[in-house]
Amino acid sequence: MKSILQTASRHLSNLPGWRTKRKIVIIESDDWGSIRMPSWEAFEDLQMAGLNLTSGDNRRYNLNDTLASAEDLNGLFDTLLSIHKKYGKQPVFTAVSVVANPDFEKIRANNFEEYDYEPFTFTLKRYDKESAFKLWQYGVKEHLFVPEFHGREHLNVAQWIKALQEGDKATLHAFTRSCWGFTPSNGYNYLAAFYLDRPTDLHLQEKVLKEGLQLFKSLHGYEASLFVPPNGFIHNSLEEVAANAGIRYMSTPKIQKESIGFGRTKRHFRWLGKNNNHGQCYLTRNAFFEPSSPGRDWVVTCLNEIEIAFRWGKPALISSHRVNYIGGLQEQNREKGLKALHALLSSICQRWPEVEFKTSTELGNIISNQNKNS
Repeated sequence: MKSILQTASRHLSNLPGWRTKRKIVIIESDDWGSIRMPSWEAFEDLQMAGLNLTSGDNRRYNLNDTLASAEDLNGLFDTLLSIHKKYGKQPVFTAVSVVANPDFEKIRANNFEEYDYEPFTFTLKRYDKESAFKLWQYGVKEHLFVPEFHGREHLNVAQWIKALQEGDKATLHAFTRSCWGFTPSNGYNYLAAFYLDRPTDLHLQEKVLKEGLQLFKSLHGYEASLFVPPNGFIHNSLEEVAANAGIRYMSTPKIQKESIGFGRTKRHFRWLGKNNNHGQCYLTRNAFFEPSSPGRDWVVTCLNEIEIAFRWGKPALISSHRVNYIGGLQEQNREKGLKALHALLSSICQRWPEVEFKTSTELGNIISNQNKNS
């Protein structure tokens, strides 16, 4: 019964919005650039200290997700290129990425009185993964891996620094291991960078957004076009801030929760191709591929979701996080993820030979140009 209801829900959610007869597939992959779990030693130490690392979906992230190495990226690119070689179709990842991480040394030195951050390229160097950034650049050049914007950090700066200043023991202990990706008992969600705890924090979030987009351009050499707020929460006034900085496309849940402070949210209905008051076009995901999460055959379920999307004239926007392709903490996680990705992409090419793999921005441009000409 549950499966029938889920299938019906998938069909209904694909009804509204922009349509096309083309078979377009987009892979949006979140969290690139974020440090997440720095090392296996850090995980073991934090677990021994009793921090909540494994509740819900946090488990697979804290067990597997860390900075992408050159080996991780080479494995991903080899998988994508093997599909191109066999089927003549080149898949591309929209690498939804942050551009910075906390500068733990500076924050410690100023006794938590001020927050400092470092570009993620500095973090790569700190963890002897500096060579990975050359592969980011190669991925852009070869249209395999195209970064877009996820935020300055994958961190709610206001909540985190407040907890450190107040001496929250778990947060302080995680800080010593350069980590914040756990479930604290204080009710905060450190990973939701734009969750608005207090309305007075909105000015800080505007600053974070502006600085993040400026740093994105400095690092990658082009302006970001797509913004995917971490964990979905955002105060919608920030859409205008993003628009003024060049963001033309907003990735959003179909039922978007606007964070307005003091634990309150407003719900907004979004659909593919809907425009907001700032001329931005909303893109909504309708398929999911998370092979690092146990309990289902992700190839089968994702193919079913793609089929439903195509049936209703929708492109397939697949959500597939970085964690699925990382082997720095557990090598078998990368091997499993890449094997599943190869199976998924092969099946897509076989079932829909006319498939077109696009980035999110390319899809947004197609929608925008069609809307202008209609």
